[in-house]
Amino acid sequence: MSAYGISFDSPAWLLLLLLIPVLWWWGRRSLAALGRFRRFSVMLIRSVMVLLLVLAMAEMQLIRRTDRVAVVYLLDQSLSIPQQKRLAMIDFVNKAILTQRKPQDLAGAIVFGREPAIEVPPYDDNVQVPTKTESSIDPNYTNMAAAIKLAQAAFPHDAAKRIVIVSDGNQNIGDALEEAQGAAEAGIGIDVLPVRYGVRSEIIVEKVAIPPDVRKGQPFDLRIVVNNTNEARPGDPGVVGGTLRVSQRTSDQPNELSSQHVDLPPGKSVFTVRQQIDDPDFYTYEALFVPDDPAADAMSQNNRATTFTHVRGSGQVLLIENYENRGEHQQLVDRLRANDLEVTVRPSNQLFTGLPELQPFDTVILANVPRSGGDDVARITNFSDDQIKMLVRNTEAMGAGLVLLGGPNSFGAGGWTNTELEKAMPVDFQIKSNQVVPKGALALIMHASELADGNYWQKVIAKEAVKALGTEDYCGLLHWNGTDQWLWGGVIAIRDRRERMLGMIDRMTPGDMPAFDPGLLLAERAFVKLTDAAVKHMIVISDGDASPPTLPVINSLKRLKVTVTTVAVGCHGPAESKVMEQLALATGGKYYAVQSPQALPKIFQREARRVAQPLVYEKPDGFSAALRYPHEITSGLTGPLPPLTGFVRTTIKRNPLVELAMTASVPIDEANATILATWTYGSGRAVAFTTDDGARWAKQWATWPEYDKFFSQLVRWSMRPVADTGKFTVATEVEGNKVKVFVTALDKDDAFLNFLDLSGGVIGPDVEPRELKLQQTAPGRYVGEFDAADAGSYFMMLNPGAGMAPLRTGVNVPYSAEFSDREADVALLQSLAELTPKNGKPGVVMEGSLDAGGVESLLEIDSFRRDLQPANPSQDVWHILVLSAACLFFFDVFIRRVTISLAWAVPLAVQLRDRILRREAQPQASEYMDRLRSKKAEVSEKLEQQRSAARFEPAAPPPSDASVLEPTALGEPLAAKPRPAAPPPPPPSEQESYTSRLLKAKKKVWEERDKNKE
Repeated sequence: MSAYGISFDSPAWLLLLLLIPVLWWWGRRSLAALGRFRRFSVMLIRSVMVLLLVLAMAEMQLIRRTDRVAVVYLLDQSLSIPQQKRLAMIDFVNKAILTQRKPQDLAGAIVFGREPAIEVPPYDDNVQVPTKTESSIDPNYTNMAAAIKLAQAAFPHDAAKRIVIVSDGNQNIGDALEEAQGAAEAGIGIDVLPVRYGVRSEIIVEKVAIPPDVRKGQPFDLRIVVNNTNEARPGDPGVVGGTLRVSQRTSDQPNELSSQHVDLPPGKSVFTVRQQIDDPDFYTYEALFVPDDPAADAMSQNNRATTFTHVRGSGQVLLIENYENRGEHQQLVDRLRANDLEVTVRPSNQLFTGLPELQPFDTVILANVPRSGGDDVARITNFSDDQIKMLVRNTEAMGAGLVLLGGPNSFGAGGWTNTELEKAMPVDFQIKSNQVVPKGALALIMHASELADGNYWQKVIAKEAVKALGTEDYCGLLHWNGTDQWLWGGVIAIRDRRERMLGMIDRMTPGDMPAFDPGLLLAERAFVKLTDAAVKHMIVISDGDASPPTLPVINSLKRLKVTVTTVAVGCHGPAESKVMEQLALATGGKYYAVQSPQALPKIFQREARRVAQPLVYEKPDGFSAALRYPHEITSGLTGPLPPLTGFVRTTIKRNPLVELAMTASVPIDEANATILATWTYGSGRAVAFTTDDGARWAKQWATWPEYDKFFSQLVRWSMRPVADTGKFTVATEVEGNKVKVFVTALDKDDAFLNFLDLSGGVIGPDVEPRELKLQQTAPGRYVGEFDAADAGSYFMMLNPGAGMAPLRTGVNVPYSAEFSDREADVALLQSLAELTPKNGKPGVVMEGSLDAGGVESLLEIDSFRRDLQPANPSQDVWHILVLSAACLFFFDVFIRRVTISLAWAVPLAVQLRDRILRREAQPQASEYMDRLRSKKAEVSEKLEQQRSAARFEPAAPPPSDASVLEPTALGEPLAAKPRPAAPPPPPPSEQESYTSRLLKAKKKVWEERDKNKE
């Protein structure tokens, strides 16, 4: 039921209504000439106009008062709740909606785990939640706070609001109580239905413990803690049997250490496995318990735990090389090993998959490795964005070294421009001076609309190509939108337009291009204008169904030395594929036949490198390199440096941390002639060596006596500092979604180290950094914590302070806290229900069971009860009031300026009467014509009288003639001359017209009548 009312946000403006009587007083005099009826109408309209404008200024609102209620059910679908309970809560919600919802009430449902999702939006109908929920959520976590926040946003504005939470209350992400307090302040009531499941039979592998100071060749005990939550009862000792397996993983190679059958009594049991590590490496240990009877264990997700340790050697180096040129850096590897460095070589098609695989290595070397390589779709490889991020975070947060060795496939020439790797290097991979290096030009022709999710993939690959280009390079994108047209006006220099280009790509919606020639001709005309472009390349992606390119167009591209790479996707047959292949072969490009869209970004990264080739500077007759500033890497080198024949041009970063150690004699600009530069990046060190290690450009360095010394010093300088952890003990403990870190610090005399400024960073499974700050809580003891909601490995780098090496450790969270909860958190749910909403009553805790037959008792509490503040939705109406006042203004002007006669009404009524009664119409004398004839007669009579009076008036004497008075010659006056005849009256055409005389006479009559009235 609804009722309506009004309110005002600025009621003070209503005082202006006192002006309405003044308006009437003023209008009585100023509008007197209109007559009584018209004057009254105008004054009434003006009063209504003032009223409407005043109400608009007072911000009048229309309020609808309603008692309808909107109820949103929040259903916990996390795995901590048994499946049968999750089905029962859906049954409860459906029955509650059918039996309790009143007409016009609204009901909806939200399911939640790690994130919430609206399963059924609030709707005024008996909606039903499907037994198998359709929303996709992560059930490994419980985020009740996010569900409350989403419900608050989903409520309609015209109903009282109530949330019904059906959950076990075991949240492990967010703060539900804080979010619920905000909802209560907004007038939202909260009822709760605790999902109780009692103490379940559960086996939990709580931890795998390893000593923090494991040494090479030193035996140690690996301890596994397993908790059996059963309780012994008469006749049931609560023992659970199963198999405990312990395995070790090194460099992604698993090795089972033990597998034994164990009987777990109630409580915690500790198992020990003796171990000894002889080879330095990064080791991960995992313990897994498999029960004999699966029914004896409620959740299997918490039956696994892991830990890791790192045993240091003389220093380990990971060298990643291009898999297409394996063995290219064998001399460097041999010389480093000869200098007591342990080097592991890995090809670019066997890259690491996680951050733990990088932890054994103190330095990672990318030796002339492109970001994307390979000649065909089957063999093409690339570094993903996540892998690049791991490399950078390994240096920034974990203190490892990062070395980039030059070559034609490295730095900007290798497609690393605008990546996270460029940010970590002391040089930029782009040339910012347009006078230093020739430019490249790239044109993209997008025609792949028949590919599944074609528009999405076209945007992905176009962005990859744009990001791979340098600042001074040219780029254009052609697409079909009714015609072949440029997305941003042609092939233009990128400069500061990169972000705008990427934004335009997001809004691109290419169509199905009917022919190749128009697009190729547009690109050809654009390339003609680019006289300073050293490389001109084009990438065409198509399904090949457009009209094939003609020979003249292909020849014009060849004359301009434009190479065309074609990417065939979704071709309908060999004929269409052949069109694409022939276009690439004719222009010296590359042909790719793609079956999976996942390969497209790799291809475009690979092809964009063609445009970056001008970054490579080569001089066959050689040039010299010189030491620029003193550095530890070049310390002790004697004699001049051997000549070089090439390097990759970069731009030195203008940063005080950057150290420029070696430059080339060409080009002249020192900023773009860097050979060796270093800096400290976060906790680690990064080195840029823009020439190679002797395979191509530095061949004379290979026989240089200082070769071993230079490269070994380069690698050692970049390596992670050796941490003497003998006086520091680091321990970790997982509690819920938090990890606590405990550090005990002693000096060389075993005395406590106090007042240390211990800080560090943490890298989680998402490869994002987290800050860690430790506080001293006791002599030599420091404690800190960080969030660890995600399961996985967390790596820590702790900095004790100046003069002390950093501490590297980590912790593994094997499973979410969701799987460690054994019973419902009823206390939290009760605190949510006790919150009092604004102008309402506190919520209710529904006590009952969701088991079969128990749902009916829960329905006794009406979730749609009317004990909340009624909704009073308001709507602004000022715009309607102003529009109405404007319309009335038109009628005000119309009444004052236009006179409407109703004389036509009587004849029309008579005519209608005669037609209805079927009478013969009688001619009616026109009253108006009668009055006009009488006036005419009256005016004619007066005019005649005036003529008669004028006819008998004497004529004016003629002017005297002096000559008649003059005497004659005899002295006698002459006789007077006869008088000339009077002039004839003017002809009728010259007289005043009859109509003019009639109008003048009529006017005179009206003036006389007005005088008589006065």
